[in-house]
Amino acid sequence: MSRVHFRLHGNEVLGPVPVGGAVGMEGASWVLVRRARESRLLRCRRRSSKYLPPFPLLLLLFLHLQASPSIKIYVMLHHKSPHILCVTKRLRNVELIDPTFRWHAPIGNAAPENSSVKVTESGSLIFHNFTEEMSGIYTCSLSYKRTAEELEKTLQLKYVVYAYSNPSFSYQFSVRYHSAPCGSIYNVSFEKKMLQILRKLVDDLSCEMKLLKSECHHVKMQRAGLQNELFFTFSVIPIENGTEEVDECTDSSCDPVERLDKAKSLIERFFIQQVEVLEERLEPLPEIYYIEGTLKTVWITHCNPGYGMNALVHPKCPDCCVICSPGSFNPRSGTHCLQCNISMVYGARKC
Repeated sequence: MSRVHFRLHGNEVLGPVPVGGAVGMEGASWVLVRRARESRLLRCRRRSSKYLPPFPLLLLLFLHLQASPSIKIYVMLHHKSPHILCVTKRLRNVELIDPTFRWHAPIGNAAPENSSVKVTESGSLIFHNFTEEMSGIYTCSLSYKRTAEELEKTLQLKYVVYAYSNPSFSYQFSVRYHSAPCGSIYNVSFEKKMLQILRKLVDDLSCEMKLLKSECHHVKMQRAGLQNELFFTFSVIPIENGTEEVDECTDSSCDPVERLDKAKSLIERFFIQQVEVLEERLEPLPEIYYIEGTLKTVWITHCNPGYGMNALVHPKCPDCCVICSPGSFNPRSGTHCLQCNISMVYGARKC
């Protein structure tokens, strides 16, 4: 009765290969099993106990060798032609005889040989205009010979393909003003004028200013009575350059981070100048004026719904917004994929 065993070459799993002939017992897995059996037999004899064949060890070894490690691949959303090679680094520059490639796409995803995915003669899987629906586990089986006389070997590779996009950024500002009585028309007029100035400041930098909150409160001051204050919270977001070409815009003026930093500097200077004007003012303070030191700035990172950032799960793409894996979701523009055991798709936006 013939047996089969698996041959282990480096980190690759090759086989199964029939025992006998030139291959014989030279497979790495059989050598390990034989040594383990001899060692266990020797220990059992020394202890005068009944010898039990190490079948569990043999089973575990075979299961371990059959496991195909998954390789994580990150593909930029809407990238025109990313491709995956069905070959290992060790075999990439080695002559292979009669290689054959077979790709298996995730169930429900774009299968090979359709309008979105193609397989080349060399076995590369090419995506056309990659979208988030193409995320998933892709399996490639490579069969080949090193020599014409050698038995055919089979190598299986698994790739977990994740759609990702670059995060978007914004600055969030909060500021306070001494104001007229809450509900006064002067407060409304002042707010409108201030927003016009701020929008004009960042407009030339292709940034957008959005008012997030405007509230009037009565504030009890230390060793003083009540006073009225306006609380403003607004954000500044870079406007996309409108091009679909990746890295087409290389000028520094296209960099959203640089534009944001310039906008931040202009806004900070705007409030500093208000303090300087008040210090030089000889007349009494106006009814509405900026309260020195109340400007606060927070840098915020955004991912689109269905995406998140996790350096532990995705160490090769720690600053990317990676699509949420099955079992997680992100309902809003945050940076975390939340756990959801009933979510079975990539990029879930609800649980």
